[in-house]
Amino acid sequence: MLQAPHCLSAGDKIAVVSPSWGGPGTFPHRYEAGKKQLESAFGVHVVEMSHALHDAGFVADNPKARADDLMQAFADTSIKGIIASIGGDDSIRLLPYLDFTIIRNNPKVFMGYSDATVLHFACMKAGLSSFYGPSMMAGFAENGGLFPYMQDSVRKTLFSADVIGEIKPCYEGWTVEHLEWGDPANQKRRRKLNPYTGLRLLQGRGRVQGRLIGGCAEVLEFMKGTSLWPSSDVWDGAILFLETSEDMPPPLYLRYWLRNYGASGILAGLSGIIFGRPGGHQLSPAKFAEYDDVLVQVVGREYGRPDMPILSHMDFGHTDPMFVLPYGRLAEIDSTSSKFSILESAVTL
Repeated sequence: MLQAPHCLSAGDKIAVVSPSWGGPGTFPHRYEAGKKQLESAFGVHVVEMSHALHDAGFVADNPKARADDLMQAFADTSIKGIIASIGGDDSIRLLPYLDFTIIRNNPKVFMGYSDATVLHFACMKAGLSSFYGPSMMAGFAENGGLFPYMQDSVRKTLFSADVIGEIKPCYEGWTVEHLEWGDPANQKRRRKLNPYTGLRLLQGRGRVQGRLIGGCAEVLEFMKGTSLWPSSDVWDGAILFLETSEDMPPPLYLRYWLRNYGASGILAGLSGIIFGRPGGHQLSPAKFAEYDDVLVQVVGREYGRPDMPILSHMDFGHTDPMFVLPYGRLAEIDSTSSKFSILESAVTL
């Protein structure tokens, strides 16, 4: 059982780290918008770790500095939560510099998504439950103000010790529209929402429960074979949450990756899978069914698990607005009603 961190409260100090791409140094106005909107919505005080705002070149060249920022944020008892500034593609380079004892002895909220998947698995290795959710520049810096759906999920998951309960879809719609961050005027433009078209139960039956594990499919591939990859008992009985990034990996790649999960025995032991919308603003929603077909083909037919419930088109990861997923918390898929719920609180008082 992963340790749940203490809940956040108004007035708390929240640290920002840049564990992958140096986004704040590249688009400072975008970062400042996220900082302002986070502080205004939740009454917290945001501070930046030493290298979080450095230019992207420095950040890329100095993985140890990035890791040092993260370790210092965990070790600083005045800091109650840590949020990644943005994703990227090389948080895996922090691995030699992470101190799992520091994380274990200083449990606190850590949140981010995409390439932050690496750091979520580091938290798991240290015994801490962390949170797959919005980052400062992709989520909290939403154009024209926060989406209420995302804001409500953050508040319910991180600022309350109540049981989270059913995660309802965002009926208002969803978006992956890209408004160029290099144009500060775009920060005031609201993105267009695509209409809500419903969750998709791809296969399975009954009601299943399991502890949450997963992340960005491409980033999960970085960790296979490393010390961060969990042992088979961690996967057994779990609910896997999986999504793809804005790089738009084709369905063929998803097939390859899922076959690896099958060959390693992971698919045989899972209780269920939830799948986010495939990422990328240039990917037509008409193509989403191709990813669904791959899930059914590999899980249901090739690896003999047609019984396993799989829900797709869910509001997490590289789609907005997103809900927050707490690693290691007990969740449930009800295939009869196509509902997904988190059956525990994610934080303690």
